[in-house]
Amino acid sequence: MAIKKSELYSSLWASCDELRGGMDASQYKDYVLTLLFVKYISDKYAGKPFAAIKVPEGSSFQDMVNLVGTSNIGDDVNKKILNPIKEANRLNEFPDFNDEGKLGKDKDLVDTVSNLVLIFNSPDLDFSGNSAEGDDILGDAYEYLMRHFATESGKSKGQFYTPAEVSRILAKVIGINKNNSTSQTTAMTQHAGRARCC
Repeated sequence: MAIKKSELYSSLWASCDELRGGMDASQYKDYVLTLLFVKYISDKYAGKPFAAIKVPEGSSFQDMVNLVGTSNIGDDVNKKILNPIKEANRLNEFPDFNDEGKLGKDKDLVDTVSNLVLIFNSPDLDFSGNSAEGDDILGDAYEYLMRHFATESGKSKGQFYTPAEVSRILAKVIGINKNNSTSQTTAMTQHAGRARCC
């Protein structure tokens, strides 16, 4: 069954509430978007050969859930989940889930990271029934968060993401179209530019 966007949005904002107060919206968006990304690729691609995104064994969202409540959760999320995904897909750096300056120390860090993971572990947030083509739920989630992050930080949306229309024009300029790319690559290109660091 396809995920309801209202359920997704309420879960995303609940994860923001977990971090609000400890850091600026321009910082906590990185944590929320990273969890959304790991949950999405795990639901869509974990255990599937020849997938567009590789989810190494032992680095899925469920493996992250298994770390909830453990004393080394922050460091383990970095080393066991995010680093293998980054290396397997040649991605840029993820935020540090063991950053005591942002997430708290000792029990506070364990509780904060555990609570964030559990928010995304809701049965209502199952992306396996959604397709990138025709229902760009991941892109819609990014748009929703960027709009709210802009409001929270007092900045304009343009400082957080590139509108989908601009991304589509850029794709055309560099020659990406339906004839020379997979539908998945096209969908990713169309929303990849939405999120960007401030």
